[in-house]
Amino acid sequence: MSYRWIGFTKFFHENNPFFFTSSSRAALFAGEQEGKVAERQRNRSLRRSDSPPPQTPNLSIPSFRHARIHSTQFMSVPPSLPQQPRPGPTPGGAATAAGATKIRCAGCRLILNVAVGLTEFVCPACQLPQMLPPELLLPRTNTPLPQTTASSSIPNNPPPLPPPPQPHGIDPSKIQLPCANCKSILNVPHGLSRFKCPQCGVDLAVDVSTVNQFFPRPPLPVEEVNEVAIDVEREEQEGGLAGETFMDYRPAKLSVGRPHPDPIVETSSLSAVQPPDPTYKLNIENELETSNALSCLQIETLVYACQRHLQHLPNGSRAGFFIGDGAGVGKGRTIAGLIWENWQCGRKKALWISVGSDLKFDARRDLDDVGAMCVEVHALNKLPYSKLDSKSVGIKEGVVFLTYNSLIASSERGRSRLQQLVQWCGLSFDGLVLFDECHKAKNLVPEAGSKPTRTGEAVLEIQAKLPEARVVYCSATGASEPRNMGYMVRLGLWGFGTSFPDFREFLGALEKGGVGALELVAMDMKARGMFVCRTLSYKGAEFEVVEAPLDAKMTKMYTKAAEFWAELRVELLSASAFLTEDKPNSSQLWRLYWAGHQRFFRHMCMSAKVPTVVELSKQALAENKSVVVGLQSTGEARTEEAVTKHGPELDDFVSGPRELLLKFVEENYPLPEKPESLPAEDVKKISRKRHSTRHGVSFGRVRKVTKWQPASEEESDDYSKSGSDPESNESDDEFQICDMCSGEGDRKQMLRCSCCGKLVHPECLDPPVIYITYEEWTCSSCKQKTDEYLLARKAYMEELTKRYEGAVERKMKILEIIRSLDLPNNPLDDIIDQLGGPGSVAEITGRRGMLVRASCGKGVTYQARNAKDISLEMVNMHEKQLFMDGKKLIAIISDAGSAGVSLQADKRAINQRRRVHLTLELPWSADRAIQQFGRTHRSNQASAPEYRLLFTNLGGERRFASIVAKRLESLGALTQGDRRAGPSLSAYNYDSSYGKKALMVMYKGILEQESLPVVPPGCSAKNPETIAEFICTAKAALVSVGIVRDSLLGNGKEPGKPSGHIVDSDMHDVGRFLNRLLGLPPEIQNKVFELFTSILDLIIQNARTEGNLDSGIADIKAKIIELQGKPKTVFVDQVSGASTVLFSFTLDRGVTWEFASTLLEERRKGGLASTYDGFYESRREWLGRSHFLLACEGSISGMLKIIRPASGEATREMPLPELKSKYKKIPSLEKARGGWEDEYEVSSRQCMHGPKCKLGHYCTVGRRIQELNVLGGLILPIWTEIEKALSKQERQSYKRIRVVRIETTTENQRIVGLLIPNAAVETVHTHSTFHKDDFSVSGWRRLSNQDPSELFWTYQACEAFGAAIMSVDVIQMCSPNIKVVFRTNLMM
Repeated sequence: MSYRWIGFTKFFHENNPFFFTSSSRAALFAGEQEGKVAERQRNRSLRRSDSPPPQTPNLSIPSFRHARIHSTQFMSVPPSLPQQPRPGPTPGGAATAAGATKIRCAGCRLILNVAVGLTEFVCPACQLPQMLPPELLLPRTNTPLPQTTASSSIPNNPPPLPPPPQPHGIDPSKIQLPCANCKSILNVPHGLSRFKCPQCGVDLAVDVSTVNQFFPRPPLPVEEVNEVAIDVEREEQEGGLAGETFMDYRPAKLSVGRPHPDPIVETSSLSAVQPPDPTYKLNIENELETSNALSCLQIETLVYACQRHLQHLPNGSRAGFFIGDGAGVGKGRTIAGLIWENWQCGRKKALWISVGSDLKFDARRDLDDVGAMCVEVHALNKLPYSKLDSKSVGIKEGVVFLTYNSLIASSERGRSRLQQLVQWCGLSFDGLVLFDECHKAKNLVPEAGSKPTRTGEAVLEIQAKLPEARVVYCSATGASEPRNMGYMVRLGLWGFGTSFPDFREFLGALEKGGVGALELVAMDMKARGMFVCRTLSYKGAEFEVVEAPLDAKMTKMYTKAAEFWAELRVELLSASAFLTEDKPNSSQLWRLYWAGHQRFFRHMCMSAKVPTVVELSKQALAENKSVVVGLQSTGEARTEEAVTKHGPELDDFVSGPRELLLKFVEENYPLPEKPESLPAEDVKKISRKRHSTRHGVSFGRVRKVTKWQPASEEESDDYSKSGSDPESNESDDEFQICDMCSGEGDRKQMLRCSCCGKLVHPECLDPPVIYITYEEWTCSSCKQKTDEYLLARKAYMEELTKRYEGAVERKMKILEIIRSLDLPNNPLDDIIDQLGGPGSVAEITGRRGMLVRASCGKGVTYQARNAKDISLEMVNMHEKQLFMDGKKLIAIISDAGSAGVSLQADKRAINQRRRVHLTLELPWSADRAIQQFGRTHRSNQASAPEYRLLFTNLGGERRFASIVAKRLESLGALTQGDRRAGPSLSAYNYDSSYGKKALMVMYKGILEQESLPVVPPGCSAKNPETIAEFICTAKAALVSVGIVRDSLLGNGKEPGKPSGHIVDSDMHDVGRFLNRLLGLPPEIQNKVFELFTSILDLIIQNARTEGNLDSGIADIKAKIIELQGKPKTVFVDQVSGASTVLFSFTLDRGVTWEFASTLLEERRKGGLASTYDGFYESRREWLGRSHFLLACEGSISGMLKIIRPASGEATREMPLPELKSKYKKIPSLEKARGGWEDEYEVSSRQCMHGPKCKLGHYCTVGRRIQELNVLGGLILPIWTEIEKALSKQERQSYKRIRVVRIETTTENQRIVGLLIPNAAVETVHTHSTFHKDDFSVSGWRRLSNQDPSELFWTYQACEAFGAAIMSVDVIQMCSPNIKVVFRTNLMM
């Protein structure tokens, strides 16, 4: 066996493991070793001689496709037929016959001429056996092969070959397999296992299992893309027409108490979820019915909260309750009712934690309203840090009222308030712990890179130390996003015994599930009886987004400010270059720079809206309305700094932006180190300093040498001692040698240099010294060098001084420029001044003083806000009362001063004018926005408010709207079960996954890494120069605000254009982009922002087209919706008894011909039809069928409403160009009727993909009659099983979480739940079934007299188990200190 063949077959063996038998594998290893030895020998021979290597036998080469073909004579394979040598190829330079094929050798890469009909050959140069590739294999003919010329090692006249069998070429319908004997390539039909080789006649057998693995069955024909089916599937993914967002609320299972004084609503999603049956009987029920102190919905909250507090979580702690009612519903009075109920049950200690100490008075009022006058309220901030139940303090019972700041406070001795409260309550405390406005603890699990707040940690700690406490979370915005729920451990949504081991697993699942998962959480909590969320009806309330455009003066002011900040950044970069390396890192400087940059332009945006606020306020007053202006920044810090610097009397109001800039430059401008003045050093010290650096200078006494004599021991010792001590020569009275004349002289008569120590005779100097000085003397050489050193040092110090003075001069010049800039005044002071001053405007903020314009109109004076007879603590309450009494008709509120304040048009107040709420500055977070909106929309109001959300036309200001819009959407989804429940700010939500993707696309386009998907604003696709100019301008703008870094002019692809890069962390940071965008001039700012929004719209549209858009709850609409059979219970919660139910619905979505034709006829009669209204037929056919639709004029010009015979009215309106490109109008109604009725009939049996759809009967696209499965009730306990089932779905749109709302047309039963694809129903039902098939939970209880580490559960078995009684089983759980005792009673 040739080693070349061995190596070649090894290659095929590695690519086709089934080619060799086990015996041939052993032979292969031996042949491989033999081949390696022969290879080394051949290489050595080639190096010795240029002669070609010896010819090897010509061997056939197997095909590129192989399978195992065994001879039927397994033990004795017939020998191969003798083969004659075939003509080989010739090198490319040799003469060849006409028609030869040129091919490159696979080994030596030499060009060879291969004769016609020759398929296998050996290279004459490297002797590598090889064959033609399949694409060059040509059918052989009977024509004799031409004579070819081979290399010198091949015989020139080979004997003629016998004519081979005629090949038929490669048959693509068969399998190509090589013969195990002659290696001929054979076309083997599929399924044929035994046959004879037509070449050599050997019987062959095919290993079918190997062939099936290597050659799968022919693929099915590719399914033709049905464009209409894609459109219909997209429409189905978006859901039906949106129903009502809110539904009128009334207690579903309780009828105790009077109706609420104001209309209360609940989102339609939550209203479809039924709470558990009430089992708790209130002790104060009769009293409440008599006094009518609480409404029916407040009593419902009491019942479910007390019922929930009877339950325990699997980890042993008592279950908690969440009151998520909106602002103004009456949460304070509900909390008072809970305290009074527990008081009647003997639990007379309670902790009430809120946001402000002045809310203690509201707490006292609420307790009195429910009849709990005997319950005392103790303000913790007025009490010492000693034990509350001690004799000195004497608090044995009652309500301890404290703030979240007090909860984290501690005394100087280290005693904390938290320890004080835990000691007062005791470890077995089972009373109430009320977290009012609990959103203050939301940052327990912050974003990456941040640390948990002390407040969040304290809230978590007090719950851990009081495991038996009855915890109530109370806030309208307690869960503005899932991350903010980290402290709500008593809800039992995560932890031991749940689907999520910890909060991070729970958070990850919700973030992965999108908005639909958030909506499920709210519904899940209500179904378990741990959550209520109602809100005042917004009927009558108006929301309007008002754009406040910049006027010419403000635009000019803003442009100059943006240019100044860009120049300041360049100046700071230049100044930082002169700092020495020992200076601290400049990262702190740039953090302060960008923070000041953001605050500065935020002030500018606020100031730009002041004229609009004043105009709208005056307009509202003229319409007999009251005005409430909401803001966040009061500018108090800048005002107090200016008053401290210039005194209480100023020429005009303080400009917040100017003071901010001045402070930043004064405190952070990088100055080089100030050079110190030269110390009063004498020449001697400087000279000694300089001379001490020189080496080789020796001091000491040198004796006069006359004649050498051996020194005695005493003389040697004396010499060594004196020579080793430089100071010894001062006390030596011996003679010294002059360094100039080398003559000996008396030391006392010689001069010694104070620098180098030289001794010279006075007369040896030039000019000679007449007398000997006893002062310091320096030789001329040292004096010259010292003078040079002093001159150099003086020049260096002058340079440092010049540099320092230059930096100081530049800093002072920058400060002068800042003072000369035309910048706006503080918006708060400006608004108060323009609306009549403090006498007409009630200020409810947190600042202590304000600037008031003098009576003469010239100058302003700083004065305290509180009068002599009003304390500063009560000034906000006084101002609020003036507003409610109508003495002041305008109020300005901030987040710091308005917490818990009611400013609605209260029926009990004198001022019942309708409120106009203007948001001058949108809060940083959604919960603050909701809290601010709730100041003017509360219970018992005479009229609903008007909300005016003000924004400038600057693109960068959308940053602040983006934050709140994102939070408002998730807030509406999480706490209210419907993302559409909040005020409509969705158009401003840019900080989303789509926004991040759009930002990255825009950045890559500006950096010219990729082309922009849209045409930039102001550019034309026909004129590429305009696009290039815009990209260059945008890149320069991003350089000026620090987004594009390391920019050099002329260092890019083209000279004259800036280069640079954007760091990876900035590529997806939408917040930073919008922050930095504020620092650009308005014109380029708006253009860049418009480009960003255009790309964002395109990405969202593509996501909608692909069916990947997360749209929250989808409403399922159909002509007929019927519940099919009895719902199946697949899971029962152990604690609450709530269940997970699988509903199956049958839908008929079709539109009959009669209905469609009547609709078109009525539109034409009423004059509503346009020229494009009518029936249309698809231009293409799929599966031999066309698709039909009815198009009517839509809500917008150029858009048409689409109605299909199988799926009804589509939610998406189709643009007219798209309609014309895909469909053609049908002029004949008869033809339209035939096609419409045919599609209506066929769609009842199959989907739009036809009978051969790969999903089979599971596919519902375009099917008129379909089955829909919705999983309602509890979802979180079986979340893992649902995720697994959905991940296995074929279509991508079926894999994501989809929450749907469906209502039956027969019984009007409304169900909200998770849509389960038909193919996943069996998986979900099989893997989620738990408890129901084994046990029915009858309830469980906690025995107070038992050890708290034991939980007692009671189960009642199903009838299928027969009559038996089981003994008590004690099961050791995962936690070693928790034992669960199952008492199981098996009955008939």
